[in-house]
Amino acid sequence: MQHWTTDANAFADLLESAADAMLASPVRDGCVVRLPMRGSLVVSGDIHDNPLHFAAVLRLARLDAAGDRHLALQELIHGGSSGQHPGDDRDMSHRMLGRVAELVLAHPGRVHPLLANHEIAQLRGHPIAKGGVNNVAQFDAGLEWAFGDDAFIAAEAVKRFIRAMPLAAVCENGAFVSHSLPSAGGARHFDVRVLERELHDEDFDPPYGAAYMLTWGRTHTPEHLAALARDWSVRTFIVGHTFVESGAEFRSPNMLILNSDHPRGRVLEIDLASPVPDAAALVDRALPLATMLGDLPGGDAHGARA
Repeated sequence: MQHWTTDANAFADLLESAADAMLASPVRDGCVVRLPMRGSLVVSGDIHDNPLHFAAVLRLARLDAAGDRHLALQELIHGGSSGQHPGDDRDMSHRMLGRVAELVLAHPGRVHPLLANHEIAQLRGHPIAKGGVNNVAQFDAGLEWAFGDDAFIAAEAVKRFIRAMPLAAVCENGAFVSHSLPSAGGARHFDVRVLERELHDEDFDPPYGAAYMLTWGRTHTPEHLAALARDWSVRTFIVGHTFVESGAEFRSPNMLILNSDHPRGRVLEIDLASPVPDAAALVDRALPLATMLGDLPGGDAHGARA
């Protein structure tokens, strides 16, 4: 049997099976997952194909341990200006999607890769830059390098996998995990009832598609965050998307921003069986990933690839 890293059909089978599993998950409700008040949830910020930090996140998640342990992952692809191949023009972060698809199948209903703006850009073929390059074009070049003439098979499977990702993890304990939130300036255009339904093609369209707005938003006023919390019965928003030097930052009145891709990146574990703490308190609970890397292959006490 061919391995999915070298065979497009095997890769497509893996991603399509994982997409089916996400859609059929017992905690799936429309475009979100809803997590009850039991067990725990580990939340990463953006990963951007950082393999060492991904391994550290999995170490904390302990998905093979007993109990209802969940994992929410954000922004898996587009690893920067050179992907895994410094000096060339291909990004091999489709392999990160494959690793996560394996986890989705190995731990049904407990691994939740959340929709993010980079995934939506790849889905729609919209140019997006990280590190000063067109990440979508680099990703496509990586597929062509890995699968040759069958790259189109892999590309279609990537789109289906992304399309099946939940928009958010809505927790009964008051936590709400998503890649971002709609900007305050476009609030009047945002469908706040999107959490109650499936996503449609137009939800991915700029500038006012609901999934597009939620994953791209950057300007969040306290008044806007308070209004969203009231609309959705949320106590604490946990997001990524925005770079924060410290890896975790509080935004008043109720938002925690996490980064997991850079050397000061952090990861968070929350107890789903208890009311979530407020966002300011969660900053100190976010764990530096650098402290978990020492005995991982390629890791050291100073962190991983930026």
